[in-house]
Amino acid sequence: MAIQTVLIVEDEQDIRDLLAFNLKREGFAVFEAGDGNLAVSLASEKKPDIILLDIMLPGMDGLSVSKALQRDPGTAAIPVIMLTAKSEEVDRIVGLELGAADYVVKPFSVREVVLRIRAVLRRNRIPAEAVALRCGPVVLDAAVHEIRVNGAPVELTITEFRLLEDLLRHKGKARSREQLLDTVWGYSFEGYARTVDTHVRRLRAKLGDGAENVETVRGIGYRAKDAV
Repeated sequence: MAIQTVLIVEDEQDIRDLLAFNLKREGFAVFEAGDGNLAVSLASEKKPDIILLDIMLPGMDGLSVSKALQRDPGTAAIPVIMLTAKSEEVDRIVGLELGAADYVVKPFSVREVVLRIRAVLRRNRIPAEAVALRCGPVVLDAAVHEIRVNGAPVELTITEFRLLEDLLRHKGKARSREQLLDTVWGYSFEGYARTVDTHVRRLRAKLGDGAENVETVRGIGYRAKDAV
């Protein structure tokens, strides 16, 4: 099995050293960046399996780094776990709405960070039985991580991809916001159901002709269905 790689983006050397030491001990290969610009460059060059991204960085902050990663098709699918010293709810919501797979609030337990990394990587592992899922003009091929609408490729973030995949795997059935949060993000982000609405809105905008195949189920959540 190939060694999984982690890019640690943290400007505090002590924290970076602590994370790097423990992740290497857990069998990960580690790349490090102390600022946002280097983080974007390393992510593009090394294509790590996952990124630990501090929000408070000098110069280019973590949220700007996340946006830059999402704009690049080569890095958009890399899952990101946000690290933040802030406790305000808005920071967590913004991180999730930008496509972060998870977040950890400082001060944190290194063991918790390792468990979160493994959980995210496990969720993103392609299942052996992966098959192409279809709904109207939308085709999702999990085996090659590809979305097409009317035959044309569509670039989605890793979170948008997982959201669409969940809806297509349950085509015709209503999925509550809580179910989607639990499946796509892997945790019950209590009070963050509106994050799902934001991702669905962005997903629809990217799907173009396939947008109408993601239907709002009033009072419940969303459903993928073939348009009439």
